[in-house]
Amino acid sequence: MSNPVLLNENAAAAAVCNRRVVIAGGSGFLGLAIATHLNSLGAEVVILSRGTPPVGPWSHAGWDGRTVGDWRQCLDGAACLMNLAGRSVDCIKTPDHQDEILRSRIESTRALGAALRTVASPPPVWVQMSTAHIYGDPPNVWCDEDSATGYGLAPFVGREWEQAYRESVLPAQRQVVLRTSFVLGRDRGAGASAMNKLLPLARCGLGGRVGSGKQGLSWIHEADMCRLLTLAAGDSAMQGVYVASAPHPVTQSEFMRELRRVVGMPVGLPATAWMVRLAARWLLRTDPELALYGRFVRSRRLAECGFEFQFPHLPQALTHLYG
Repeated sequence: MSNPVLLNENAAAAAVCNRRVVIAGGSGFLGLAIATHLNSLGAEVVILSRGTPPVGPWSHAGWDGRTVGDWRQCLDGAACLMNLAGRSVDCIKTPDHQDEILRSRIESTRALGAALRTVASPPPVWVQMSTAHIYGDPPNVWCDEDSATGYGLAPFVGREWEQAYRESVLPAQRQVVLRTSFVLGRDRGAGASAMNKLLPLARCGLGGRVGSGKQGLSWIHEADMCRLLTLAAGDSAMQGVYVASAPHPVTQSEFMRELRRVVGMPVGLPATAWMVRLAARWLLRTDPELALYGRFVRSRRLAECGFEFQFPHLPQALTHLYG
């Protein structure tokens, strides 16, 4: 088998310079991060979202995430479509919320596919967000692109999301799927990062071991995530499914220890599983399984293609963002 072609960031940046990139679901913190990054490279960015994003160096097209409308015009002649659309999983998993989590991903992906078939010059590449939760919560197992998917709501949503993409993408389009882990980033005023909940806990001395503390916590710095999205948009060598995660995941207890170090809190009170289940539902209004379960993932394909993470280790990533 021939060696994989090395990824070229300079070529990717040149490919999007002075070209239009459409970011569906781009009003959240990650969407605004990549929009800012692409604009710095000279790209014309259009954010496609239900809500209005903050004022910035981008334009906005509104949609309902379900049906084709006038917003389809922004796809005509674009260099790339990025799809990040989907309801946040940072919520209590009521039946209604579970339905919304699935439908928001499937329906928006299908709407984009239908819209692409109505324009004269669709973008030649469609970059699709997916989730590293697709691997489930296997204890002490390292997962990469070839690993089996897991069991439960999150793996089911991930598989259905990727299937909707395969059914919607145009045959002639270059296809890139990024199975993304926990993205560490800064709040940009809309669609705040989940770190907005963890940072106050760490500063108050509550950010200790959760449950066993041994559950895997895979993560990626927003700067490296933006670099991967740019490569996916502009480098023709990038095709197929990739795990988007730093190469050195940690346990939950290690993550919180480093976070406490960064915020200057020497104490982190532990929490048993039953305490987390109560606090998550009644105080944080979120799903306790986000803290109690985890996975260790890293990308075999990115390593083979020579991608070098700017922030491969957690201490430097947290210090850069929150120190």
